[in-house]
Amino acid sequence: MAKPKIETVRELLYYSYANLAMAHTAVDKKQEKYGAFNYMIRARLFKGLKDGAMNMRTIFDDEKIKLQTGQVCNYCGSTEKLTLDHIFPQKYGGQDNAENLIFACRSCNSSKGKKDLMEWMSFRDRFLPLMIIRRYLKLTYSYCNEKGLLDNEIESLKEMELPFKVEFIPTEFPNPDELTNVVDLL
Repeated sequence: MAKPKIETVRELLYYSYANLAMAHTAVDKKQEKYGAFNYMIRARLFKGLKDGAMNMRTIFDDEKIKLQTGQVCNYCGSTEKLTLDHIFPQKYGGQDNAENLIFACRSCNSSKGKKDLMEWMSFRDRFLPLMIIRRYLKLTYSYCNEKGLLDNEIESLKEMELPFKVEFIPTEFPNPDELTNVVDLL
């Protein structure tokens, strides 16, 4: 399937989430490369999200995983010198609530600072664990839904001060053998 035409923030988030599902399936199956099955997952989920037949999973699912993984840096897997990190920096409107907080070692937290999470990932040239990207996409979707931004053109968000940077939302994922999950870090 060729990359679909993505114009709105909603389409961008749906496409990113569908690519995430494709990557997650491949990682779970310990594949080295994506195959026809993975692309089918992406196509069906993207279509289902757009048509309203499917939904993104809730943050509640991520909270269960956060409790199961315990106190570990969600970025690198370290258990030393842990702090709480805001996925969406408070400086840019990130909330001080459980959905927006994860454990991070002091080194990762300091390196990320007030950067957008996906911008920081790009800066590090290393993909973050898939569960963190999933949480980020859900927070971004929720924020845009609350602010009525989902049907805006992507370009219109680039000049706005938001707790995320739309231009860094991932639409392509590396091969599955280069990806991890937070649980894989343990």
